[in-house]
Amino acid sequence: MSSEAKLETEIVKKAKNHVRAKKRKSGPFSGWKENLAGYAFVAPMFIGTSVLVLFPILSSFVLSFTDWNFVSGYQNARFIGFENFSKLFTNALFIKGLINNFILILAIPITLIVSLGLAVIINKYVYLKDLFKVIYFMPFISSIVAVAVVFQVLFHPTKGPINQLLISLGVDNPPAWIADVTYALPSVMLIMIWTGIGFNLIIYLAGLQNIPKELYEAAQIDGATAWSQFTKITIPLVSPTTFLLFVTGVISSFKVFDLIIVLTNGGPANSTITPVVYLYQQAFIELKTGYASAISLVMFIIILIITYIQFVGQKRWVNY
Repeated sequence: MSSEAKLETEIVKKAKNHVRAKKRKSGPFSGWKENLAGYAFVAPMFIGTSVLVLFPILSSFVLSFTDWNFVSGYQNARFIGFENFSKLFTNALFIKGLINNFILILAIPITLIVSLGLAVIINKYVYLKDLFKVIYFMPFISSIVAVAVVFQVLFHPTKGPINQLLISLGVDNPPAWIADVTYALPSVMLIMIWTGIGFNLIIYLAGLQNIPKELYEAAQIDGATAWSQFTKITIPLVSPTTFLLFVTGVISSFKVFDLIIVLTNGGPANSTITPVVYLYQQAFIELKTGYASAISLVMFIIILIITYIQFVGQKRWVNY
C-alpha cells in the first residue's frame, strides 16, 4: 500500500473515532441549551400566530355551523348545521357581491399591463429612475382612507374637478361616477389600478434587471424590432414575476374593504358591495356572527380554488 493510501486510511480512522467519541459524550439532554434558545426565539411568533390567526380561523369554521352573535358569548351558540350556507347561496345580495368581486378581478390584468409597460419605459428610456419609482410608489404606501376621501372629492357629480373639466370640454351630461349605479364599480376599479401600479412597477423593475442584456443585443443584431424584443424576450422572462403579482393581486381583490367602505359604503343601491363588505355588515351591524363566519369560510374556499387553478395553469405560460 502506498504512503498516500496509508495516510488517507489513517485520516478516515481518526474521523470515525472522533465521531464515536462525540456520540459517547452526548447524552439524552445534550444540546438542550441550544434547543431552549431556539424555542424561546420561536415562541413569540408561534404564540402570536396561534392567537391572532389559527384560533380565529378554527373558531370561524366552528361558528359557521351555529346561530350566534359575539355579544351573547360562546355559551349561547346554537348548532344549526348547514342552514347558514343554504341561506347564503340563496341570498341575492351575497351573489351580487360575489359577481362584483369577480368583476373587480379584471382590474388586476389591466394593472399588470400598465405596470409592465411603465417599467420597461423607465428601465430603458428614462433618467432619474429612482425618482420615478418614488412617484409611482407613493399611492401604494398612502393611507387608503385618505385616497378614498380624495377620490370622493374628485368624483363628485357636480362640483368634482373631473366633471368640471368634462363640462368645460363640452360634455353636457358627465357621469355621476360613484353616485351612479353604472359607474360606481368601474370607479372603484380605477382607484385599485391607480394604487396598485406602484407596487407592481417596483417588482417588475427588479425582474427586468435579471434579464441578460446580451439577449437584447443579439436580437438587435438579428434585426428584431422593439416590439418583437418585448414580446419574445421581455414578456416570457418576466412571466414568473407576472404570475406572482397576478396571484397576490387576485387574493387582494377579495380583500378590498376599506376603499369601498369609505368611498361608497357598498352603494349606490349595493352596486359596489362585495362579500367582505357584506360580511362586515352581517357580523358587526346585524350581529349575525355565525352567518358571517359562513361567508368567510365560503370566501376562503373560493380563494383556495382560484389559487389552485392559477398554479395549475401557470405551467402553460410561466417560463422558469
